[in-house]
Amino acid sequence: MDHQERQDPQIKLAAEVVQSFSGIQKRLLEFTRSNAEGLGLTVLQLAILNTLYTAPGMTLRELTERLSSPKSTLSVQVEGLVQSGLVDRVISETDRREVKLSLTADGRERSLQSAAKPRSYQAMAFALEQLPASDVESLLRIHQNIQKLLEEYTSR
Repeated sequence: MDHQERQDPQIKLAAEVVQSFSGIQKRLLEFTRSNAEGLGLTVLQLAILNTLYTAPGMTLRELTERLSSPKSTLSVQVEGLVQSGLVDRVISETDRREVKLSLTADGRERSLQSAAKPRSYQAMAFALEQLPASDVESLLRIHQNIQKLLEEYTSR
């Protein structure tokens, strides 16, 4: 048996795992999209508001790193949130070239509204309640291990 024949079952299993993750992610994204749309926002705009709620005063560059999204995409979204009165741009007192982002009162309220009915978290909580606690603990441990191994693979 050559290397490729041995690898095929591994690749098939990997494909099943990836498809499983994709299916769960797709379903959770549907819940998140519904929550965002109910607030008149896109998923990315909601992510920006929620990130700025927990970490006010971030720069666009920091926000880009935190959300793993292209700077040009975030810049357009932030501009829309500024125009909507949900985000403020404030010039840094220590570096006049640096612009910090923060939520307006309306932006904070919108973020709080999203947290009050987090459909994706509620749906996941419902699903996890159906499983034995030991399975949930194993799931988290396995996911953390997979994430760590994928990071190692990326740095190869």
